[in-house]
Amino acid sequence: MRRWQGYLGSTKNLAGCVGGLIGIVLYLTGVVGSFWWAVVVALYLAGALLAPGEKVRLVPDTTGELRESLRELVDSVSAQSSRMPASTVDRVRRIAEVLGDLLGKPARLATDPELRHAVVRLAGTDLPLSLETFLNLPWWFAARRVSAGEELVAQLGLLEAEADRVAERFYSADVDRQADHTRYLRDRDS
Repeated sequence: MRRWQGYLGSTKNLAGCVGGLIGIVLYLTGVVGSFWWAVVVALYLAGALLAPGEKVRLVPDTTGELRESLRELVDSVSAQSSRMPASTVDRVRRIAEVLGDLLGKPARLATDPELRHAVVRLAGTDLPLSLETFLNLPWWFAARRVSAGEELVAQLGLLEAEADRVAERFYSADVDRQADHTRYLRDRDS
């Protein structure tokens, strides 16, 4: 059933319908005679066969799932805040905010596969792995071992810097456009 529903809205069906309509117009204008139905069918088939197929999407769009996963991650870290080193919860929130904003624009992310990969890797692997590794240490061990907290702080610093670099790259065209507009306004007043 879904296969047919998918076909009804496809490019091939729409092109075939246009061909069929051309056949009906030809019949109504008297160009074709009693075999009009064969002309309509033939033009429909020609349109459906010549139209390009739908694009294949092998890479799933996981941006919505990743945004939800980031929200859950922040909530989970906030609930564990007593076990976390000072200021790490705020840093996790900032990283998640940057990545969530980028994931909120999936069409724009799709235009740059490298950028999309960087965002997906940060949100889906790097950030959760850093936090999970620290939180899976027994609390008594992590409390005695200062270096475990220092490692987490260092990792979050690196992840925040990378998230900022990715955001900088993502919004670079907008920043350039804003700078161009400022130059235009200054030049206009001169």
